[in-house]
Amino acid sequence: MLTILGFAMIATFLVLIMMKKMSPIAALVLIPALFCVFVGKGAKLGDYVLDGVTDLAPTAAMLMFAIVYFGVMIDVGLFDPIVRGILKFCKADPMRIVVGTAVLAAIVSLDGDGSTTFMITVSAMYPLYKRLKMSLVVMTGVAAMANGVMNTLPWGGPTARAATALKLDASDIFVPMIPALLVGLAFVFVLSYVLGVRERRRLGVLTLDDVLEEEKETETVLVGSGGTGDGKVSIRKGGTAAAGSGTDAPTSATGTAASGDDDGFQGLDPNRPTLRPKLYWFNALLTVGLLTAMIMEWLPIPVLFLIGAALVLSVNFPHIPDQKARLAAHADNVLNVSGMVFAAAVFTGVLQGTGMVDHMAKWMVDVIPASMGPHMALVTGILSLPLTYFMSNDGFYFGVLPVLAEAGAAHGVTPLEMARASLVGQPLHMSSPLVPAVYVLVGMAKVEFGDHTRFVVKWAALTCLVILGAGMLFGII
Repeated sequence: MLTILGFAMIATFLVLIMMKKMSPIAALVLIPALFCVFVGKGAKLGDYVLDGVTDLAPTAAMLMFAIVYFGVMIDVGLFDPIVRGILKFCKADPMRIVVGTAVLAAIVSLDGDGSTTFMITVSAMYPLYKRLKMSLVVMTGVAAMANGVMNTLPWGGPTARAATALKLDASDIFVPMIPALLVGLAFVFVLSYVLGVRERRRLGVLTLDDVLEEEKETETVLVGSGGTGDGKVSIRKGGTAAAGSGTDAPTSATGTAASGDDDGFQGLDPNRPTLRPKLYWFNALLTVGLLTAMIMEWLPIPVLFLIGAALVLSVNFPHIPDQKARLAAHADNVLNVSGMVFAAAVFTGVLQGTGMVDHMAKWMVDVIPASMGPHMALVTGILSLPLTYFMSNDGFYFGVLPVLAEAGAAHGVTPLEMARASLVGQPLHMSSPLVPAVYVLVGMAKVEFGDHTRFVVKWAALTCLVILGAGMLFGII
């Protein structure tokens, strides 16, 4: 019964948010509360929720102060050269911009933290997508898939969890997987190219001068030319594409920011009052130092961003009214993301507290035919897609993987093969509603979570299967 209710709860949640019948926050809270009553453990709902909140509180604190930190860095101009450089390289071509999004997300993912990756990627690319009226779900989808592949780095989390659960060395798991992961990353780049070409065709072609003139006429927020006046722009006069334009990206995710929209993304206006050019190198070195301290684990990440946010506010905006103004400018993002994380704590708390997760995992293991025993690595790779999407990495790697590994060992499948196969589902996992970082991505990009889910699931699942196929082809799995 718990197995059925667990799958029913997840299915209900996904259907409601994808059909936009409920907001993600409301669905994350009300649906698990209702199913907790169905299970007959309504009296323990408070304990389950508090356990979930306790587990995710450090993540919520990290996201709150990280959003403030990177939001202020956008305000003071730290990312302006990056955006101008990307714009110059991409020549305002949607195809190149989508590929550039994937490359940027992959590079930034080297720090091993998904939230930081999404904040930096969206900060740099959002103005370009808004300016060219490109689909924002393309940006969130590509960034999530690139980060999902890179999330398999030993310091990214999943590899370390697999190594710990099966008592293996992380390098023995990861290093042989590099060829398959590179194939997966290359597939993301190729997919980005295809999606970019579709965006280019959807929007038509104009010169950059035409775009700038149109934006002036409609009083659209400008990103700044960045020295690319001779480039070509793929965009159509009149705004977004009509239905049936040949892309499955929702048109609701497109559009331009209205003039005066102080949402933390004011474009690259070279005259905006928040710029602090004299403090550029201080801000750059502070950011490098912060990321270094995070990678080296000198302090907990929430503490690092708390200190970093306090420093960047105090140095760049020494007057208290200015600090309040910057905090107010980013309050919407902070509230949306942190609220989503605490709401997700209700969902995960009920799933784990009622035992639904355990029963779902045991059922999936039990239904595997005995004849599949010698192919348990393949089975594990396939199961990693739905299981890491519907449950946390901790639940999968510490609860399910050891059971699968024991079943595989009985048929001669080594724990190393099982551990490598378990990494396959990460490109899809990074868009799971149980991953706090995805709310940073959709929140900062101002994309509906349901739109992002509809767009990315099929492409992310295909990326996972490509990695699995490459692993089998190279004899890694």
